[in-house]
Amino acid sequence: MREMIRLFVVVTLFSAVAGGLLAFVQNKTEAQIELQQLTFVKGPAIDQILKGASNKPLDDRFKIKEDDHEITFFVGEFDGKRNTVAFEVFGKGFGGDIGVMVAINVDDDKIAGIAVTTNSETPGMGSRAKTDPSFSAQFKGMPVKDSFKVKADGGDVDALSGATITSRGVCGAVTDAAKIYMRLKDQIIKKLKTPK
Repeated sequence: MREMIRLFVVVTLFSAVAGGLLAFVQNKTEAQIELQQLTFVKGPAIDQILKGASNKPLDDRFKIKEDDHEITFFVGEFDGKRNTVAFEVFGKGFGGDIGVMVAINVDDDKIAGIAVTTNSETPGMGSRAKTDPSFSAQFKGMPVKDSFKVKADGGDVDALSGATITSRGVCGAVTDAAKIYMRLKDQIIKKLKTPK
């Protein structure tokens, strides 16, 4: 009996030390992980859809809390006006979640551009959602109040050949982005008017 108690105490102490060490490492590396995400995952997509911005959208950003999470908005300044925001949303693809960065112009409530950030789609098929500029270009200029669907579902978006599920996932992500934008529009505009 004494041996079991000693073993229980040792395992408990080991677990506590290991858990504390993992929490310490996560806390110390969290900022570096976020920087790597911005530089190598989100950054290229933001640069693509906010091309021509006179500011640095990766540096000019703000967060808005919605429910239990925060959404980071990257600001694009065009013609001296901070009038475009980009943020990441996720849709369901064939191979899992598809990360989509969506930019919206707050002056006209239209999509300024989209770019896929992450995906696990089939190489050469669904993965083309990230690399085929003609696919993402279809969304530019569409009003956020529109329905974002592939033509097979009664929408205006040409699906990628052989990757309809991926195309639906991207459309779903853009639809979610439009809903988030409409819910948070007043807060977004207030943040855009706040001096940096």
